[in-house]
Amino acid sequence: MGFKCGIVGLPNVGKSTLFNAITASEQAAAENYPFCTIEPNTGMVPVPDPRLDRLIEIVHPQRTVPATMQFVDIAGLVEGASKGEGKGNDFLRHIRDCDAIAHVVRCFEDDNIVHVSGSVDPERDIRVIEMELALKDLDTVAKRIEKTEKLARSGDKESRTQLEILNKLRAVLDEGKWARHLEVDDNHQKFVRELQLLTMKPILYVANVAESDLPDGNALSEIVKRVAEEEKAACIVISGKIESEIANLPMEERKDFLETLGLTRSGLDQLIYAGYTLLGLRTYFTAGEKEVRAWTIHAGDTAPVAAGKIHTDFEKGFIRAETIAYGDFDQFAGEKGAKEAGKMRTEGKEYVVADGDVMHFRFNV
Repeated sequence: MGFKCGIVGLPNVGKSTLFNAITASEQAAAENYPFCTIEPNTGMVPVPDPRLDRLIEIVHPQRTVPATMQFVDIAGLVEGASKGEGKGNDFLRHIRDCDAIAHVVRCFEDDNIVHVSGSVDPERDIRVIEMELALKDLDTVAKRIEKTEKLARSGDKESRTQLEILNKLRAVLDEGKWARHLEVDDNHQKFVRELQLLTMKPILYVANVAESDLPDGNALSEIVKRVAEEEKAACIVISGKIESEIANLPMEERKDFLETLGLTRSGLDQLIYAGYTLLGLRTYFTAGEKEVRAWTIHAGDTAPVAAGKIHTDFEKGFIRAETIAYGDFDQFAGEKGAKEAGKMRTEGKEYVVADGDVMHFRFNV
């Protein structure tokens, strides 16, 4: 299981440049990993993880499968998208299918690249997109209120509760705020999720700066960071132009190129790591001679749930999980050494899988 991240932004902010870098990176990685472009506007890339590289070094498997992340280049957005202006309808339809939003914000000056609003102003640009999403959600909520009011008047208790939640959502959206700012009781989270509101999605701001402003950014990217803090969202600083260059370099040359720029990892790697954190994702591994594989789960998932990522039968017939912490697998150079050192544990149904666990499941169906 990977997750889908939609890349959004106004025209000419570097959104497509970043996406092209992602798909170029995907193609460059093809010699090592079996990935493909799903659609013209969709790319699947491996999640960089040095732990996976170490497992490969220890086990020497016939095949390797990393965790993956799917990126979607959402159609360009302009003011009025919530009413269908530009490619607004495409934008809004595609973003509903995404788990998270990466909002690319222009933080560079370039007279050769026209800004849709005539000048570079990160906060204004952010508010344009946020307002369009809020307006679309407001329309969704208004329609649902109209439908729910009829049921509530008939005396349906659940509809009355839902109507109360909908009215609170409308009040938040009326202020131009995101729906995720509204605290909802755990018992009603499912109802809110079913509304598929755009402003309920986690957001990551991507400040796109010129090469000369790496790695710390500039005054414009500082504005984006401030907005992110106010929104309790994450923010990373990248250069789309540099990402394009990195993506087209051979793997063995990328590290040296990054070092010349004062960077320890690429913007794409930062984007993936930030996305994982954003959605509370974790990784566990299976490691055998036939295959070493990274599996994506959510923080708090138990061993049976993790087993179910491999096959539903593993979850249904779960007996136990033979587990080695990654650190022990690394230190003792594999399963045999870890087992001899007493580091292999037998975990049951209540065990919450730790990030990096190397696991082997026993089941019976």
